[in-house]
Amino acid sequence: MLAVWVDQLLGFASGALAAIRRDEHYPYLVSWARETGPDRVGDNAALAQALAPELWSQTPLERLNFACESLARPGRNELCWCDSGRKMKRCCGAVEFPGPVPPHLMWMLSLREWKGATLKAALASGQAPAQALLEAGLIAAESGQRGRAQQILESLFENADWERLPEQAEPAFEILLDLFQERGFYRKREALLDEVLERGPLFLRGAALEQLCLTHLDNDDLDSARLAFVRAQQALPDSPTLAYIEAMLLLHEGNEEEAIERSRFWLRRLTRQGDLDSEQLEFLADLADDPGATLAEQLLSAEEDLGDSLVGLQTLLAELPPPPPLHAEWQDGQLVYRSSEREDALHDAFMEGFQVEIDLDSPMGFLGDPWVNAGQWLPGLCANPEQLDSPAVLQCVSLALTGRFGRLPWMAPSLFEPLAERLERWLLQVRQVGDGNFAWDEGDNAQLLRAGLSLVLGMERGARQQSRELAELLLSLDENDSLGLRELVLDQLLREGRDDEALEISCKALDAEDNDKEEDEPLLGMYMGQVLALYRLGKLEEAAQALERAQRHNGHAATLLLSENPRPSPGMTRPTANPGSIAEAWQYRTMMRDQWRSTPGALQWLDQQAKA
Repeated sequence: MLAVWVDQLLGFASGALAAIRRDEHYPYLVSWARETGPDRVGDNAALAQALAPELWSQTPLERLNFACESLARPGRNELCWCDSGRKMKRCCGAVEFPGPVPPHLMWMLSLREWKGATLKAALASGQAPAQALLEAGLIAAESGQRGRAQQILESLFENADWERLPEQAEPAFEILLDLFQERGFYRKREALLDEVLERGPLFLRGAALEQLCLTHLDNDDLDSARLAFVRAQQALPDSPTLAYIEAMLLLHEGNEEEAIERSRFWLRRLTRQGDLDSEQLEFLADLADDPGATLAEQLLSAEEDLGDSLVGLQTLLAELPPPPPLHAEWQDGQLVYRSSEREDALHDAFMEGFQVEIDLDSPMGFLGDPWVNAGQWLPGLCANPEQLDSPAVLQCVSLALTGRFGRLPWMAPSLFEPLAERLERWLLQVRQVGDGNFAWDEGDNAQLLRAGLSLVLGMERGARQQSRELAELLLSLDENDSLGLRELVLDQLLREGRDDEALEISCKALDAEDNDKEEDEPLLGMYMGQVLALYRLGKLEEAAQALERAQRHNGHAATLLLSENPRPSPGMTRPTANPGSIAEAWQYRTMMRDQWRSTPGALQWLDQQAKA
């Protein structure tokens, strides 16, 4: 019965609004309600007549700068406000509505209708009720009207009475943050987070901290992500989202066993509270059983049109047979791979669907977006798995997957590790040819090296050991380190506590840099990695000397490492960072501050040295 009333009310209100927009005067609406209104409420003329003044009183009028012209409700013995000439008690006062009439209904419908300058003026008037903004914004987002949704939801939070915001504002807040991110309004996103964290109600502050944690994870800033998570846990200790976020955080940190333990803790805790529905409990149970696989499945299910193809790719990679040998030879001290006719043919067939060329001037890039055509090349690859017998195809697939999923550690086992195993077989074949350098610009070597770099990066979070081992294999072939892998290997060795090996690789790299006199190399990671390794090994005097050298290379690094919660300026987050720049220091802090923080006394020692 209530559903019928809702449908009737929406239909009547929409018609009433159209009538009001034709003539913003009450008598015209009353006339419409008597003549046409009954058709929209089951031929109930009394109900139509009684609804008209209720809806008129809450309708924003353009001629009044979007204020409402509310009618005074008559007493029982006064003349009815529908202009029937009868007393209220014998007219509209005698009509019982089948359900509630939301006081913001006409505002909500108006916000859905207005466009352009009118919508902008209505929002700027500050007259719109929060609930109307909330509902209109959510409806616009659900219907794909992203610009309208952003415009309306921005108004909701810009003019918010924070203490009176309904809890339904949380999904609207998250949608608005996503819209800012998708549409490139990064400063607006940051400003909204700041505003909510400073002034918002508790439930929104918790949501803001959760979003902040996810943002830091996306940027590989694990230290800031951990701090945001702790704050979110303090604000909303019983939020189910925290279970999901903590599992992601721990997997990013490489703590898979702890991720399982903490997921089980959340399952027990939230089950006892009894506030979750069956779907949420099922997700938590899956998370407790296998966090990585659960997060991967959730991600793929959210991929909409590509979900089935990506699952098919996972299945293909799990069952892929070993690759056939490739042709490599030794020439004048160089190891050279050249593609065969079969490999070229397989690559040509793959490119019919892929259609995007590799950027030959970049170690990891395309001349376009490969995911635009993923609906063609993914199913094509699944139907023709032999295409992965071509290193050129492996290169394309590795680069595409790393670009989309490389920051997500739970995708490594099913996507990156099988491809890395395939590549390693080929690289070992190359090494068996003889001693020599596997140079980037010889033959088709770049195909294997580029694929190797992308897979090293793709596994860096979710399969650290495999990532490091592949990087070391590439370094054993490419003695010039044309891929810049030494710093990555150094970072992984430090994470594994293999400080002697980390020190050795940093010394070799920095000694080579001294010999070459290339002062413009981006070697901050090597400098600071050497400092951390020496500190851990108890060689404090040498560590202090190494720190002086690092500070000569980049004077910002120590300051940023010692800052608990620095805010990045636009120049600090550039994808490419010049040696000695604050952007280079920020990138190092993002990647490695968690290692400094987790090393007992390291930050305190660094602070003392910086002040000395």
